[in-house]
Amino acid sequence: MKMKRDFIVPLSTQALAILRPQQAACRNSAYVWLGRNTRTTMSNNTLLFALYRMGYRSKMMGHGFRAVASTILNEQGWRHDVIERQLAHEEENKVRAAYNRAEYLPERIKMMQHWVDHIDVLRAAVQKNSRIMQP
Repeated sequence: MKMKRDFIVPLSTQALAILRPQQAACRNSAYVWLGRNTRTTMSNNTLLFALYRMGYRSKMMGHGFRAVASTILNEQGWRHDVIERQLAHEEENKVRAAYNRAEYLPERIKMMQHWVDHIDVLRAAVQKNSRIMQP
C-alpha cells in the first residue's frame, strides 16, 4: 500500500473461491499473482494493459474501479468511514486521524460481500440480456 502500513482486506466468498486454487498453484512462492518469475508479483500495470487489450484504452483505468465502487457504495448508504477505510484512504482531519484507528472490520466484511453479490447480479443481468439480443 502507498501508506506503508499493513492493510486488512476482507475477502468475499467469491474472491476466496478464485484465490484458493491460485494459492495452491503458487504454493512455493510468497505471492499469489506471480510476475514473469516466481520471485516477484505481477506488475502494477498488468490490469491496465488488460483493460487496453479489452478495448477500454482511455475509457477505464484500474483506479476507476475504486471510484465506481466508492460511488455505488455511498449511493447504497454504506457509511463513509467504512468505505474510506476499505479504500485505504487516510483521514484528512489530522486530529481525528490521530485518535480514530478503527478498522471497521465487521462492517467492511459485510460491505465487501454485498459488493461482490451486487456485481454478480449485474453480471447475470448482462449475460441474460446478451442471450436475448442474440439471433
